[in-house]
Amino acid sequence: MTRLLHAVLLPLLVSSLIPAAPAVASVDLQASIDAAPSGAVVSVPAGVHPGPIRIDKPLTLRGEDGAVIDGNGTGTVVTIESNAVTVQGLVIRNSGSTNDREDSGITATGSGIVIEDNRLENVLFGVLLRQSPDAVVRGNWIGAQDLEQGRRGDGIKVWESNGVLLESNVIDGGRDLVLWYSDGLVIRDNTVTNGRYGLHFMYSDDVTVDSNRLVDNSVGAFLMYGARLVFTGNHLESNNGPSGYGLGLKDVDGAAIHDNTFVENRIGIYIDNSPVSPDVEQHFSGNVFAYNDIGIALLPSVRRNVFWENAFVDNREQVARQGDGVLRDNIWTVDGTGNYWSDYAGFDADDDGKGDIAYRIDDLFAQVTDQRPDLRLLSGTPAARVVDAAAKAFPTMKPEPKVIDDAPLIAPPMNSAGDGHKTAIPLLLTGLGLLAATVVAWLPARRRRLPWVAP
Repeated sequence: MTRLLHAVLLPLLVSSLIPAAPAVASVDLQASIDAAPSGAVVSVPAGVHPGPIRIDKPLTLRGEDGAVIDGNGTGTVVTIESNAVTVQGLVIRNSGSTNDREDSGITATGSGIVIEDNRLENVLFGVLLRQSPDAVVRGNWIGAQDLEQGRRGDGIKVWESNGVLLESNVIDGGRDLVLWYSDGLVIRDNTVTNGRYGLHFMYSDDVTVDSNRLVDNSVGAFLMYGARLVFTGNHLESNNGPSGYGLGLKDVDGAAIHDNTFVENRIGIYIDNSPVSPDVEQHFSGNVFAYNDIGIALLPSVRRNVFWENAFVDNREQVARQGDGVLRDNIWTVDGTGNYWSDYAGFDADDDGKGDIAYRIDDLFAQVTDQRPDLRLLSGTPAARVVDAAAKAFPTMKPEPKVIDDAPLIAPPMNSAGDGHKTAIPLLLTGLGLLAATVVAWLPARRRRLPWVAP
């Protein structure tokens, strides 16, 4: 009897411990879409539905809990070829892996597309919008295929699609988030990690980039050949690839860069030939540049960039010139207000919150490292101090200053970077504050964080 019970019950017990394979749905999803009238809501029941599928009429495709569309490694999983289509609440996985075809989780051509609250897994490209004006891509999680970075597709690609909103998406491990030939975009509250370019703009005007987190990419964001770009409230950290820019600007006209944090990047902001037009200025205020190898790097030809009320905190080099020539005609003080520099050695005798002598970057060793970046590792060493002492002893050796800030701030200004909420920066001028600053300076650079900036 005991043997009989073991023979019957043991297999049942073992089978109960083995997770059941996802059920293959019995519904023919493509047939349901084809049969639905325009404007219908097609509910996708739980289970695995084979793809690819195609939507060629206005409708809503809404997934129930556990609804999966699996492309089985072939082509694009969901193709939208109509206006006014919504795809919502689905797991979409296993696209093809051919870059020439841009195999994607979702490819859309049409206006008024909404792609919301989906999870895209093991897809080459995530979401591809091609001539899809006024689309909304919101609340999606987008992964990538396990390929060498250059062979991966883009997490989101927006091509010739004006008026698109990308909001509250999480993109991890893709190649780029690409926005090309598209105007009037709003990119808000997205997180992009472990990619090549967190955001890559080309030929796109009137764009707002607000409150995004761009972390652990090769480059955080690169803006090229655009005009009237607003970049505000973003957090760019540990973007340390070969370029390693938190933010790069090339041939951009009229950018407004406010209230962002640039932390532990190779270069916080890189500026090349921006602005382009001789009657345009670009404005940078309320930003924090902290613990980067270089806070801001400018090419010698760069002019008409205006900086005020920014905080430069313990960057290995606060401002660098990249290339031969002299930096001039950039402004570091506006209406009697400059920037905070953690290495400012002046004083504030009249207690107005501003230094009584100008802050200048004119050290000879920094000029040497601009030409020989490989020597930057010697910054702060006795060798560097000897070079700067020689320049002071022999004024003919002293280079022209890269920065003259006539009203440097004694304490960092109010700052709205990071999560967009105003917070005072409590760098203390009391004895306790000086002690805290000493402790922070002693810590290894990779362990430092800014307690007054929300990540």
